[in-house]
Amino acid sequence: MEKKLKILAAADLHGNLELSKRLANRALEEQVDLVIIAGDINDYHDTTENIFDPFREAGKKVVFIPGNADSLEEHLLLGQKAKSIHDYYVSYGGIGITGIGNSDWKLSFDEYDFGIIERNFKKMKHEKKILVSHLHAKDLIFERLGFYGDEILRNAVEQFQPDILISAHIHEIEGLEDTIGKTRVVQVGRSGTILEI
Repeated sequence: MEKKLKILAAADLHGNLELSKRLANRALEEQVDLVIIAGDINDYHDTTENIFDPFREAGKKVVFIPGNADSLEEHLLLGQKAKSIHDYYVSYGGIGITGIGNSDWKLSFDEYDFGIIERNFKKMKHEKKILVSHLHAKDLIFERLGFYGDEILRNAVEQFQPDILISAHIHEIEGLEDTIGKTRVVQVGRSGTILEI
């Protein structure tokens, strides 16, 4: 039987080093292979440079994207401590993982962002794929609660059909799930969610 990749996906740390330590401990306890942080790592220009250190000390690999509360400068600084997958893709355990961030208070995607997603999906030849976005897609159950999603992201998911879309941003809907076609949509946050693929 094929070994599955075990992931701890979280977001919205907002510079909280104690939360980072708790998540790193959970990553150890759950014996995850990879940690994915889906944005809002810091609070805009209130940088905690060592926010990823607990994961490194625990021997856990971290990939991340910036969220609206992360400045471009913070994104570049954090990229020295962990792997940014904004506008890139990586391969872990045979799974292709790409991300689209939205730093500097950007709260929607545009055609340029769609192009980033499209380019990375064309490059990934993996059988299974994950897309990570700080924002969530349009027309999901979350909208019934008043949290409207992004149309460009929805279009990208419909077209490229990743196995999993990890999104965050809205703290109140952490843990909720939905689907877009064959794509499992998982809303993550400060508690972290364990995923296997």
